[in-house]
Amino acid sequence: MGMRSLVLGGARSGKSAHAEGLVGADSAVTYVATARRIAGDGEWDARIAEHVARRPDSWTTVEAPDAESLREALREAPAGAEVLVDDLATWLTGVLDDAGAWERDPAALEVVAAERERLVAAAAGCAGRLVLVSAEVGLGVVPSTRSGRLFRDELGSLNARLADVCDEVLLLVAGCPLRLR
Repeated sequence: MGMRSLVLGGARSGKSAHAEGLVGADSAVTYVATARRIAGDGEWDARIAEHVARRPDSWTTVEAPDAESLREALREAPAGAEVLVDDLATWLTGVLDDAGAWERDPAALEVVAAERERLVAAAAGCAGRLVLVSAEVGLGVVPSTRSGRLFRDELGSLNARLADVCDEVLLLVAGCPLRLR
């Protein structure tokens, strides 16, 4: 298996840029984008365009807005390949949407847990160099909404499970990387 890194950070912490620096700028990197395009949302489109503009021409972008397409991208990476996934908080939002889990229906939460474990297994089995980017949302106040608390809890669980299978875990704070492992 290749080396696996988990890069965590808050909004605008520099996590994506740092993760991009962990793979070769001149290499044939597969950039796995998890964002779902939202019709008519110009601000979201601008955020996506900002990320696209940073990527070197040698990188290939694979859009993986759903659970299966992300797992497939990880499974298909050959030994020696470099794969960057950005980001898992966006991916989790889609998983929660697809499962209809925002109201904490127990059956829907079981679907989310199963998707989490399938992703962790795919990350653990990825043959290439893997860099995963995720938000760290557990450092602030308890969210005031039910859906906010659900997201925080589910993302915390996902990050912890992925950290279990990663060789290194980094936390970006104000653009500065802190090595947790």
